[in-house]
Amino acid sequence: MMRIKALPDVPRWAVLAAHAVPLVTLPSGLWRLALVAGLPVTQDTGLGPLGFGESVYVVSLSVVSELLAFLTLGLVRSWGEVFPRWMPFLGGRRVNPAAATGAALAGVAGLCAIAAWGAYASYAGLGPGIPATPAQDALLVACYAPLLAWPVLLAAVTVAYRRRRRGDERRGGGRQYGAGRPAASSWV
Repeated sequence: MMRIKALPDVPRWAVLAAHAVPLVTLPSGLWRLALVAGLPVTQDTGLGPLGFGESVYVVSLSVVSELLAFLTLGLVRSWGEVFPRWMPFLGGRRVNPAAATGAALAGVAGLCAIAAWGAYASYAGLGPGIPATPAQDALLVACYAPLLAWPVLLAAVTVAYRRRRRGDERRGGGRQYGAGRPAASSWV
């Protein structure tokens, strides 16, 4: 059986939820990459393929969203407790639990706002829409629907992180995972 890496005091459900976040963002990123590659995920609008700038934007959006999703793993791994040594100015220092929690909750709020705007824009008929066949529409929904789980999973993992770290603060600092020179495998 595959072993998922996490700190020993993290609940199993939180580890699974944190590892699910990059997976729920993956289908939408793959859909966008298919769009850039010219695969038939939408109907031809007669405008031709995406321009260079649009292609760079779409690929960047996919990469950035996946990188942000991977940050959720920091809430269950050692680099969420102590910054990795290779980071300039911060390496080896403790992560401020309030800052990490605040950043994660800001992410939750942003994701909820994006989802609400998308639902409103779709309902109100804002924008030109994406011309597609019913099969292409089904593919689009199948690729983007998992994104609705992202803020829920992130919120749950954030609450577990905060509870765990608050317990450490009450006990006088608790353990510092990764303090000193971390093992090479601890950043994987």
